[in-house]
Amino acid sequence: MAPPAKRTRLDTRTPARGSSVQRNDTEAANSDQLTTDEERNDNDETIQDTDLLNQPKVFNDPVHGHIELPSLLVKIVDTPQFQRLRDIKQLGGAHFVYPGATHTRFEHSLGVGYLAGLLIKSLKERQPELNITDEDVLCIQIAGLCHDLGHGPFSHLFDNVFLPSVREGYKKKHEEASVEMFDHLIKSNKLDKDLQHAKLSPADVNFIKALILGMETQEDTGRPKEKEFLYHIVANKRSGVDVDKWDYLARDCHYLGFKNNFDYKRILHFVRVCKVGDDKQIVFRDKEAANIYDMFYLRHSLHRRAYQHKVVKGIELMVNDAFKKADKCIKISGKDDKTFNISTAIDDMEAYTKLTDRIYDQILHSSEENLQPARDILNRIVKRSIYRCIGEEDLGTSFGEDDKEELASYLCQEPMPSESKTKTYTEEDLIVYVVTFDYGMEKNDPVKNIQFYSKRDVKKPFPIEKNKVSLLLPETFEQKLVRVYCKLEDDDIQETIKERFREWCENWRSEMLKVAEEAKKAKASKEEGRKQEKRQIKARKSTFPTSD
Repeated sequence: MAPPAKRTRLDTRTPARGSSVQRNDTEAANSDQLTTDEERNDNDETIQDTDLLNQPKVFNDPVHGHIELPSLLVKIVDTPQFQRLRDIKQLGGAHFVYPGATHTRFEHSLGVGYLAGLLIKSLKERQPELNITDEDVLCIQIAGLCHDLGHGPFSHLFDNVFLPSVREGYKKKHEEASVEMFDHLIKSNKLDKDLQHAKLSPADVNFIKALILGMETQEDTGRPKEKEFLYHIVANKRSGVDVDKWDYLARDCHYLGFKNNFDYKRILHFVRVCKVGDDKQIVFRDKEAANIYDMFYLRHSLHRRAYQHKVVKGIELMVNDAFKKADKCIKISGKDDKTFNISTAIDDMEAYTKLTDRIYDQILHSSEENLQPARDILNRIVKRSIYRCIGEEDLGTSFGEDDKEELASYLCQEPMPSESKTKTYTEEDLIVYVVTFDYGMEKNDPVKNIQFYSKRDVKKPFPIEKNKVSLLLPETFEQKLVRVYCKLEDDDIQETIKERFREWCENWRSEMLKVAEEAKKAKASKEEGRKQEKRQIKARKSTFPTSD
């Protein structure tokens, strides 16, 4: 076999480090043309600086198609703290009822980061006078990407149901946990230099945190009051129109198998920033008012059909009970070798990074004796022996916590009906749960907080009355339903509780009618008193002497 030919200058390949291949004389003579290791490192850093802002990575998203994210966002994505979101389902226990609803906070966060970039770039191109900088755009995208870092297992079940039930007075929101996790992500992955390479200052980092929290203008973010509209892109607590909602409405409909009548892509073409009083706000074209009402109605519909579905909620209440029984038995290691349980892991971000939906399977498949009570509950879910919703009534928006306790007590009082004299149950066997349906602003019409513009004058914003959009829109924007769930599987006991619940609701409505009548009489009496007072004043004035 012929020996291999010598390499010439035409062969531009360089030997690998540590290679035994010797350079020939021609290569040695031209060694001054080769880049040294130090020069390569310098060039690599320069390329890296450029990549952070200019070299996006493409993701194939099932909802938005091919989406691009800057490489700084990709660095954030490729961390344990962000990857954790792959194991947290977006809709909690909804997949037990809707098999397709297995999507996670991971893809939702990618979608929000993408949509945040679309909206801010749209404003920047359409209105250069807003002076939106590249740093503003990047901060908005990062905030959208990281806004849900603080969610726990089964998402809102953990934040809104489990933690308040085991930690009295607990009021921490998942947005606050997201900010803490964001700090932990940056520090533990040493991304400070990457932020600096992207020209993001400490003020910019504070700005990102304020965006995640949904706060208004903050002094330590480096953004003047003229840029307050930036705070309403990711989480808009003023009007409720934000990119977080745009993504989860589209994504949840996709995976639930529901039709989506709201078109966020159209709104992107008709969004502007206008001065409203002393503020600069994001406003929309007047003809998009109906589209925005569709958005709020779709949110309401998803709550009614999926998020607050009777069976979904029954399963989530079972998961909550299982977590409560397993809480003290689960040990999670955190910072400085400290250990935490399910309810306290959120106090330590290192421990919280390890807490995901996997805790469900850990409990279900464990063999530990102290987890048996929790395991029994989860096995009931597997066998479809679910807490049954035995009654649901609309008792008005005035129904409160005191009424829940009174109802639970009434349902368990003696004597029991004859059919269940030999069977007993306690308040521990029942759950009185209040479900609220609204358009995102409790009892208020959310569109009242939104300003619009017309094509005749794009700089003059104005509100739109509901009846100008459609006469078929609702008069009431909030409804509360009271549900009673029974943990026991006994048919007789369930029927007993059902009868008791029906009786209590009838008594409640009678009492409310009496209260309403008394209030009406008091109002009429007060009005009559005012009229009487006016007549007396008029009579006194008629007796005054008049001048000639």
